[in-house]
Amino acid sequence: MLKTGDKAPDFKLMSDSGETISLKNYKGKKVILYFYPKDMTSGCTAEACDFRDNFKKFEKKNTVVIGVSPDNTASHLKFKDKYELPFTLLSDETKKMLTDYGVWQEKSMYGRKYMGVVRTTFVIDEKGKIEKVFEKVKVEGHIAELLEEL
Repeated sequence: MLKTGDKAPDFKLMSDSGETISLKNYKGKKVILYFYPKDMTSGCTAEACDFRDNFKKFEKKNTVVIGVSPDNTASHLKFKDKYELPFTLLSDETKKMLTDYGVWQEKSMYGRKYMGVVRTTFVIDEKGKIEKVFEKVKVEGHIAELLEEL
C-alpha cells in the first residue's frame, strides 16, 4: 500500500466518456482518487452519491474527484447516468492501477476468500504526491472527513 509522501503512480485508463485519462491531466489540481468495488451496489452507490452531493465543495477547493473500479466503461456510464454523477469514473479492467495503488487485495466473505477492491481513498497534491490515504473506508462520514482534510 502506498503511503503519505509517496509519489502517486501515474496511470492511463479509459473514462466513462471514452477518453483516456492520466494523472498528468490534473497537474496543478488536488485529486481525490477513490477506489470502490462495484457499480450499482449499495455501499458504492451511497459513496458516489455523497461525492455527488458535495461536489461543489470539492470544486471550490480546486479538487478533482475521480472514482475507479474494475467495472467496464459501459457499466460506469450507466451508473453515472442513473445517479447523475458529475465526476469522472475510470475503468481498470486489467487491475493494473488497482494493483499499483495496493487496493486489489484478498478479501473474505462468509469464510470464502477472493480478490477484490478494498475501498480506499487517496488525496494527491498538486505536484502528484500522496497527501493522505484513507484505508478500508467506511462510507458513512467519509466525505465530511475528506472535506475537513482539504
